[in-house]
Amino acid sequence: MKVSTAAPAKINLWLDVLGKRPDGYHEISTLMLPLKDVCDRVDVELKEAGFTVRCDHPKVPADDENIALKAARAYFEVAGWTGGAYVRIAKNIPVAAGLGGGSSDAGAVLRLLNRLSTRPLPEPELRGLAARLGADVPFFITPRPALATGIGEKLQPVEGLPEYPVLLVKPPVSVSTAWVYGRIKLTRGTRRIRIPTLSARPWDLTAVMENDLEPVALEAFPVVGHIMGWLLGRAGVRGVRMSGSGPTVFAIFRSFEDAEKAGFEARNAWPECWVRVSRTCAASDFLSG
Repeated sequence: MKVSTAAPAKINLWLDVLGKRPDGYHEISTLMLPLKDVCDRVDVELKEAGFTVRCDHPKVPADDENIALKAARAYFEVAGWTGGAYVRIAKNIPVAAGLGGGSSDAGAVLRLLNRLSTRPLPEPELRGLAARLGADVPFFITPRPALATGIGEKLQPVEGLPEYPVLLVKPPVSVSTAWVYGRIKLTRGTRRIRIPTLSARPWDLTAVMENDLEPVALEAFPVVGHIMGWLLGRAGVRGVRMSGSGPTVFAIFRSFEDAEKAGFEARNAWPECWVRVSRTCAASDFLSG
């Protein structure tokens, strides 16, 4: 039996880095929003023995380094299954872009295997399994707007947000998340939770949009700052930020039409960049297929 689902990208409306833990991870506070129209496609098929992963992107590993394959192995171990699985990934999310593509693929594999199970794992247990794979993976068990704290594994769903029109621009560079976190010089030490502010004025985005990882990326890749400055000059823009560890920059617009117009302009102004127009999700649209 083969099952399939969309694995969405995400953006971070804000990302506060609070401090470094003894285990090497960083404590964070971030509002994560899944995207409707920027998704990988993940297929899972059970087989008699062995685990295999195939992806149409040359930079995605096809061995045990692949986080989606790790997710399949981990699920079998926890569920006590025998046999194996074949995982196929059709890649639409850029690699090493700050959009959560690998973590989303892993979360999709866990969701699909849980769907195939006659005794599915409860969601808290599935999230615990996801946290063993990576800090962002628990978010993609139920991809919906959520405040992520701890290392990203503690999730508080956020209701009532609009579906923001978003323009994404990724320059032709790739950034390692570990590399960026390894070069942070300062951390906040205290959390700035802005959920009440955002809920009261969901379009007053300049009050909440920030990213503590930006200075590292801007120093190493000045093009990120150039794109941010260019996007701030577009008509209808409500806020501009880098997503996650970058280098993708996103801009939120007051209307989808404004985002599409800016997207057309971006493709002409930045022909070497990957450019997409999308919307954020107000709830999870990725549970049924």
